[in-house]
Formats: sequence, C-alpha cells, structure tokens
Amino acid sequence: MQIIKELPDGEVPEELPAVSLKVERRVLAKRRWRGEADDGAEFGFDLSAPLRHGDVFHATDEKRYLIDQKPEPVFKVAYPDPQEAAHRAWQVGNLHFPAQFTEGYLLVEDDLAIRQMLERNEIPYEEADEVFQPVVAASGHHHHDHSHDHDHDEHSHSHGDHSHSHEHGHTHDHPHSHGSHHH
Repeated sequence: MQIIKELPDGEVPEELPAVSLKVERRVLAKRRWRGEADDGAEFGFDLSAPLRHGDVFHATDEKRYLIDQKPEPVFKVAYPDPQEAAHRAWQVGNLHFPAQFTEGYLLVEDDLAIRQMLERNEIPYEEADEVFQPVVAASGHHHHDHSHDHDHDEHSHSHGDHSHSHEHGHTHDHPHSHGSHHH
C-alpha cells in the first residue's frame, strides 16, 4: 500500500493516463483514510488537509492518480435573482447544513429537514445526483475526524392535524430563573 502524505510536487503531465480513485464526500473530508484506485492500487492517506474532487494525488512514470468524488443525492434550488439567492442560502444555513453555490442554483444534501423546509416555504427544487462540494468556512476552523452536534436536544414537529415536541435530557450548568411565582 502506498502512503500519501502530500500531493505531488510540481506539475503532473496532463498527457499521462488518469486512474480514478472513487470516494464518497464524507470519506474525502477526512485527512486519514484508505482507498483503492480503479487499477487495484491501494492507497493510505495521512494528509494535512482534505483532498478535493479532481485532485491528482499520486503519479508514476506511466500514469497519474486522481480523486473521483462519487455523485450523491442532492437538492438543486434555483434562484431567479441575487436577492432570492441570498434569502434561500440564509434559510438553508439556518439549518446548519452544508451548501454549494453556483451561478444559478445552490446544492444541498438530500435530507428530510431540508426537504420539509423547502416545501414549507414553497421553494422550488429538483432532486439530482451530483458531485457535491459544499463551501468550507474560510475562518481557519477545520473539521477533523470528529463531529460537532449543534442540536439543542429539543425539537417539535407536526403530523398533519396534531403536533408534539420531544425533550431529550438537556441540562444547564448555569443558574437561571423561570420568573417569580407569587401565590
């Protein structure tokens, strides 16, 4: 197995035959993972930053190896004008889901919460299978091999003519008041 710690130095000749290593976005987002290229070559990745779709990560005298991110189910949300683009991006961002922005539409992952929000707000969308490359925050904050849960452990939803909420053992480690109770 070939261990890849950094991308090849210098330009890799475009005329070299390309060999794909197909990988899912969630694996590609990691810095350490293993994969097998179409020709059977095995690679272990131990990188300082994640690779992206189309990156050439290894080259020999005969061929170059590149990342081929697998398409995945997404919602394509068109926007007719910049104001609508900003509004729809804000609505998706409010749900803390990654999004990819193009000239005429935004892509978000196919998720029930997104679907419900789009339908509730009567935002037209279409389902598609595309290579999804969401925006990575440019704040210098990197997500490594662990996840953060931004759920506040209380949610509600409705089923047609009734609704209910769930509470999941959310504890506060700070004092707070629920108002004064005078009897």
